[in-house]
Amino acid sequence: MKKVGVLGSGVVAKVLAAGFLKHGYEVMVGTRESSKLTEWLKHNPKGKVGTFEDTAEFGDIIVLAVKGSAAREVLGMAGVSHLKGKTVIDATNPISEVPAVNGVMNFFTDLKGSFMEQLQTSYPEANFVKAFNSVGSAFMVDPDFGGITPTMFICGNNDGAKEEVKEILTKFGWETEDMGKAEAARAIEPLCILWCIPGFTGNRWSHAFKLLKK
Repeated sequence: MKKVGVLGSGVVAKVLAAGFLKHGYEVMVGTRESSKLTEWLKHNPKGKVGTFEDTAEFGDIIVLAVKGSAAREVLGMAGVSHLKGKTVIDATNPISEVPAVNGVMNFFTDLKGSFMEQLQTSYPEANFVKAFNSVGSAFMVDPDFGGITPTMFICGNNDGAKEEVKEILTKFGWETEDMGKAEAARAIEPLCILWCIPGFTGNRWSHAFKLLKK
């Protein structure tokens, strides 16, 4: 089983790190402030905590689970040499500080180019795969929708990396829909906006996307 390095110490990072531990992976979580993970470690004693650099070096697979506005800085601290040749699961969204309008969030990117494409260009020897960005943290691991398996849309330029992510998603209780190369993140990232609208306008947060096929 490959080792997983999770970059981030927010809710999404903690949930995904715990999910990887639950499903048998060895996990290290990277943070600037280890105190943020004290409680998480109590509940996940097999987990490890380190710096972003330690975590990126440790992981065979890297999970980028920070605010989009912090992603470049965190990857810089992780170190380009520690990302080379590795699958980087990009769970970020490029959410801007501009307030939502009628429940519709604003991004600091546009549809001419996704945030993941920018990160892939900055780190060309890493294999970015978009995933986990279009659902709430409560449903990222072992989602229960009454027997219906939800769909996770992914994309990325490296087929081997996407196969790794698909294997993880299957273990986590998802079906995977591979939407192609990194440019597809221009469509996948805005699914976060769509997912959040029912929450902001009607306090409905218990849903996920499902692609129906015939």
